[in-house]
Amino acid sequence: MIGHTIHEVGTVTFLVERVRAYTELLKPRLSFLVAFSSVFGYFLGTSGILNWPALFMLGLGGFLVSGASVTINQIIERDLDGLMSRTLNRPLPSRRISVTEAVWVAVASALIGLIILLQFTNPLTVSLSVVSLLLYSFAYTPLKRVGPVAVFVGAIPGAFPPLLGWVAATGTLGYEALILFGIQFIWQFPHFWAIAWVSHDDYSKAGFKLLPSAGKKDLHTAIQIMIYTLFLLPMGLLPAKFGLTGINSALVVTVCGVLFLAQTLLLMRDCLLQGESARKSALKIMFGSFIYLPVVQIALILDKI
Repeated sequence: MIGHTIHEVGTVTFLVERVRAYTELLKPRLSFLVAFSSVFGYFLGTSGILNWPALFMLGLGGFLVSGASVTINQIIERDLDGLMSRTLNRPLPSRRISVTEAVWVAVASALIGLIILLQFTNPLTVSLSVVSLLLYSFAYTPLKRVGPVAVFVGAIPGAFPPLLGWVAATGTLGYEALILFGIQFIWQFPHFWAIAWVSHDDYSKAGFKLLPSAGKKDLHTAIQIMIYTLFLLPMGLLPAKFGLTGINSALVVTVCGVLFLAQTLLLMRDCLLQGESARKSALKIMFGSFIYLPVVQIALILDKI
């Protein structure tokens, strides 16, 4: 009896650990942000009564397709992930699951996600989702070891979610969708470069070359981070300019943009002083970027209401 109980406990523990590993492959926090951005675009694109079931299924489909993309990324980079302290405990380098299992997770997530999107949105949304998956998995991923062009390429699928949400709601790819795309596209440069600055030593172990200015943590890189953050100020006002939202969200977006920009100026100052505080300033920019995007999107949603 005792042996049988121990066997059952061991089986349950094994299954729990396996499910946990599969879940980690999908990077739920990142995939949730992708789903939220899609829902944000859908919300802004909707006129009249909101279709809640379609909204929910768009989020679910977006989550699964994003999960498939990041799983493929981890399959391709499994050996490189084993070289970096920030990724060596991921399911593949830690060998908690096999490559074959990861492939099946990616295929199942992609197919289920795309089927859901086809059922509840439209063919254009599905087609763009496939393009996003392919760009992220098979263009951005290998380019990370080539140079900072990877950030530009990766910013394209990274900016697709709000565009996909708009297309799912309207069935069209209008200038409004391109505005939402543009905001998230520009945001990704200070976001990615701040992460690359903070994780520079770890990234170097894997041969990732994401920073501009010849991959250096210097004033030239800090200036480029500042310039792209500066572009967010006028970009963030375009939804109000073209009638997607109103003045209230424009004020929130402006305040967020100024605060975000101020963080980049501090990084430039630290680079001029050549002190050890530059990494701390880059870390603040990284966390600031995590806060900026959802706050701006929520403000735009609330203003639409």
